[in-house]
Amino acid sequence: MAIATLLPATTAFIQRAPRMLIGAEWVEAADGQTMPLRNPATGEQLCVVPRATVDDVDRAVLAARQAFDDSPWSRTRPRERQNLLWKLADLMQRDAELLAQLECLNNGKSAAVAQVMDVQLAIDFLRYMAGWATKIEGSSVEVSVPLMPDQQFHSFIRREAVGVVGAIVAWNFPLLLACWKLGPALATGCTVVLKPADETPLTALKLAELVQEAGYPDGVFNVVTGTGITAGSALTRNPLVDKLTFTGSTAVGKEIGKIAMDSMTRVTLELGGKSPTIVMADADLGSAAAGAASAIFFNQGQVCCAGSRLYVQRKHFDNVVADIAGIANAMKLGSGLDTSVDMGPLISARQQERVWRYIEMGRESGATIACGGEQFGPGYFVKPTVIVDVDQKHSLVQEEIFGPVLVAIPFDDEADALRMANDSPYGLGASIWSNDLAAVHRMIPRIKSGSVWVNCHSALDPALPFGGYKMSGVGREMGYAAIEHYTELKSVLIKL
Repeated sequence: MAIATLLPATTAFIQRAPRMLIGAEWVEAADGQTMPLRNPATGEQLCVVPRATVDDVDRAVLAARQAFDDSPWSRTRPRERQNLLWKLADLMQRDAELLAQLECLNNGKSAAVAQVMDVQLAIDFLRYMAGWATKIEGSSVEVSVPLMPDQQFHSFIRREAVGVVGAIVAWNFPLLLACWKLGPALATGCTVVLKPADETPLTALKLAELVQEAGYPDGVFNVVTGTGITAGSALTRNPLVDKLTFTGSTAVGKEIGKIAMDSMTRVTLELGGKSPTIVMADADLGSAAAGAASAIFFNQGQVCCAGSRLYVQRKHFDNVVADIAGIANAMKLGSGLDTSVDMGPLISARQQERVWRYIEMGRESGATIACGGEQFGPGYFVKPTVIVDVDQKHSLVQEEIFGPVLVAIPFDDEADALRMANDSPYGLGASIWSNDLAAVHRMIPRIKSGSVWVNCHSALDPALPFGGYKMSGVGREMGYAAIEHYTELKSVLIKL
C-alpha cells in the first residue's frame, strides 16, 4: 500500500469550511444552513459547505447580470479574455496536485489518475478555448431586399455573448465538467453562476479562488453550493439567466429543459448514456477485452459514456468475457489516495445501493454473474461486475446504472450488432473494435450516437464536440460547437 501524503494546502482548504463566492464576497448561506460532505472511501465527514437559499442564488445571478451589463468585463477585448483564460489555466497547472487531492477526497476517484486525467484535461480545455476568444467571427452579406429595389444597403452578422450563464454540473467529473462550462463562457464574454453537484463542490470552490487570483472582475464567476431541489431549481427558474447548461441525469435534464422553454432560456443538456462496445470477429481480441474493461470500469463506471453494454461476435463471446472477468477480478479496490489501487469507491451510499439493486435484479431474473457482484465497506465499494445471459429488453440493458456493471450479449452479424446497439433510449457514445475498415465505415453512419470511437473508447479531445442523440441530450460541449452555444447571432441591415 502506497498512500499519498496530503498537501498542507489540501488539509487547510478542507479545515477552513469553504464558503460560496457571490460577486466579490465569500459568504455563508443567508440563513446560516450548511450541508456535510463525506469521503466516499470511508464514509466519514470531510467538512461542511453552505446550503444556499433561493435568495443566495438570486444574489449570485444579479452579480453576474451586473458584471455582464455594467462592469469592465462587458468591455474586455478578445485578447484580454484569451490572456485571462491562459492565466487561469496556468494557475490550475500550478495547483494541479491540490485540485486532484480535493477531487479524490470529495469524489473517491484516484488522486493520481485525477491529476493526469481530470485536472490536465480541464487545463488543456481552457487553453484550447482561450484560442477561440480571438477567433469569434461574424460575416458580411450582400442582400437584395426585394421590397426596396432602389436602395443600397450594408449588411453584416454579429456573433455576441449570450449573457448570464447558469451552469449545473454532475458529481462524476466535478472539475472537468465545470471547466467545460466555464471555458466557452469566459472566452465569449459571458458571466457564470455555477451550481456544483450537492456531493462534490470542493474543486468548484477552489476554482473560484483561482478565477479571482487570475484577475477576473467581480461577479464574472460565482459559485453557489447547495441542493438541486433548492439552489439548482432557483438557478433554473431565475429570469435574469440567459442560458442554462446542465450535465447530469436525463430525468433532471428533461425537467430543466421544460422550465427553460417557459422563458425561452437557451439550453444545453449533456445527459445520460448506455453506450455500446461492439467487438467484431476480426478485432484484436486482447486489446478489445482490455479496452472494454477500461470503458466500463474507469472512474468506477460513473461515466456518462461508459461502455456499459458489450456486444461480441458469438464465436469469440466466451473468450472475451472471460478475459474481461479476469481483468476485473485482478483489480484492487481502495482509497483513491493509495497509488496501488485500480478502482475507488462509488460517490455515496445512495449510489452504492442503486448499483446493488441492479445487480440483485439481474440475479433474480436468472442472469449469470460472471464476476464481481459484491459490495463492501467502510466506504461505498462495489466490485467490478460482468453479467451475462441477459435479454436485450431487460432493465440491465436499457437503463443507465452508473456503476462498474457490464452487461455482455453475443451477436451473429453486423446487422445484428447495429440493431442491438441502437436499441436504446440513449445515444451518447459507442465504440467499434475491428480491423476491417470497410465494415467500420459502413457501421459508423448507422450508429445513433454523438461520438463513435474505433479501437478505443471515451477518448476525448477539446477540438471534438461531445454530446448525444436521443435522450442523451441537446447541444454539444467542446470544439467550436461550444462557442456557438454560448453566443447569439445578430443580423444588422443599414440603409445607406
